[in-house]
Amino acid sequence: MNRSSEFFAGAKATIPLILGAVPFGLMFGAVAVNAGITPFGTVAMSLFVFAGSGQFIAAGLVSQGIQTGFIILTTFVVNLRHALYAASLAPYMRRLPQRWLLPLGFWLTDETYAVVIKRWSRGDESPYPHWYHLGSSVAMYLNWQLCTILGVLAGRAIPDASGWGLNFAMVATFIGIVVPMITTRAMLLAALTAGATALLFNDLPNKIGLMIAAIAGITVGYLADTVKTARAGAKNSEGEE
Repeated sequence: MNRSSEFFAGAKATIPLILGAVPFGLMFGAVAVNAGITPFGTVAMSLFVFAGSGQFIAAGLVSQGIQTGFIILTTFVVNLRHALYAASLAPYMRRLPQRWLLPLGFWLTDETYAVVIKRWSRGDESPYPHWYHLGSSVAMYLNWQLCTILGVLAGRAIPDASGWGLNFAMVATFIGIVVPMITTRAMLLAALTAGATALLFNDLPNKIGLMIAAIAGITVGYLADTVKTARAGAKNSEGEE
């Protein structure tokens, strides 16, 4: 595959997740302007922050009159999960120059990660998997900007955006991301542990419960995979004897 075919393949593979993100983006634009953020500020947040859940949380905190430092800290904690995404992508992307790493890092989202990690881990001979990554990233970014603008326009006309019933859009999107990626017992145990832990620590401030859940899920998944590998090694040793 050449550069353009990889690019459009990445964009095409992201379309199902884009459809799930559309109501999420619309709702953000509406919620933000009704929280007191100017239309320009709302669009600028999507352009320069580009972090859906973090933007929602920031808009909610702005409407409550929370201080800027606390808003930055809370959104930082929520978006720490991207460090985990980056760590899993690093072995595949370590040879890319900074002119690629910087924009792809900025554009990294939950949806794009779910799409591109499969492409990177395929391990074929194509020299252009980063163009596939770029296609997914650009598709998600353009969709988010468009939906934010439409949400701003709709929110100014319909003030009660929170009553649209679109809150489930974010939940449905994340379910669609996570479930197809659960392909082993270790992954299943990690997902169940993370979900249960997130519920248990849901009331902690600054969304710290999310990071606790991530650490718990990673730990359980790692231990389960280690046990599986050890058992496989023991069986191989017995077979050789």
